[in-house]
Amino acid sequence: MAKKDKAAHKKSAEAAPARAPAGPPPQPEAVTIDKKAYEKELRRLQIELVKLQEWVRSQGLKVVVIFEGRDAAGKGGVIKRITESLNPRVCRVVALPTPTEREKTQWYFQRYVVHLPAAGEMVLFDRSWYNRAGVERVMGFCTDDEYREFLRSAPEFERMLVRSGIILIKYWFSVSDKEQEKRFQARIADPTKRWKLSPMDVQSRSRWVEYSRAKDEMFAHTDIKQAPWYVVNADNKMCARLNCIRHLLSLIPFQDLTPEPIQLPPRQEEHGYVRPPITDQTFVPELYLPEKAA
Repeated sequence: MAKKDKAAHKKSAEAAPARAPAGPPPQPEAVTIDKKAYEKELRRLQIELVKLQEWVRSQGLKVVVIFEGRDAAGKGGVIKRITESLNPRVCRVVALPTPTEREKTQWYFQRYVVHLPAAGEMVLFDRSWYNRAGVERVMGFCTDDEYREFLRSAPEFERMLVRSGIILIKYWFSVSDKEQEKRFQARIADPTKRWKLSPMDVQSRSRWVEYSRAKDEMFAHTDIKQAPWYVVNADNKMCARLNCIRHLLSLIPFQDLTPEPIQLPPRQEEHGYVRPPITDQTFVPELYLPEKAA
């Protein structure tokens, strides 16, 4: 190569911008929030959830979202914020009670399979088949053989779900010892929340380390490529809700199918219709009345 050409090549190489290194796209910068900012962002995300719902329904998608974690970690709170603006015919919550004597004799996954979504549905599991790897393991509600079989079967079961076309998303809500204690005490003090504190929750406090070991073992066997675990830092409820919802929205690409505003037709004319006397109807006593306008 001539000296002139070499100089020109060197100059162009120096002028060229450095190529960005390969890897995941940069994450948006984190921001601190207060109550007002939380409510504004939650409203925005809930609108996006409605768009996701319409996309799931129109495309016939089948979505399963599993919520697991420590007691009082905030699973119910985020599920409530996800569902409160959605159509319960499209998005439903499954929170199964203790298995019956008959269910205890079935294939372990059998009672969960009947709740899996059909096309156009989202199912949110408030605790799931992972009960076996958590509370059942720690509290001795299953045998060692049943536990080991679950660790072998769960990854294959989930791979089968994914191969069948189900979008499977798993969240683990992580809360510190100190924050859990604070929330337990708040439940004890509030009569409307005391029902949330079950005898099993109380025992979980005294077996904190055992639950930690069970969670670690569960992750080691079931954090698979086809259905990985996503851990949500849940010490702050507001941040955990927003982070989880935003992440959920990022996992399912969707388009905005918001319908156009509906034009209401005029109300039908009465044409001689006569209402029956009010005294023929039984009304709820009006013990609360609106304030009179000034």
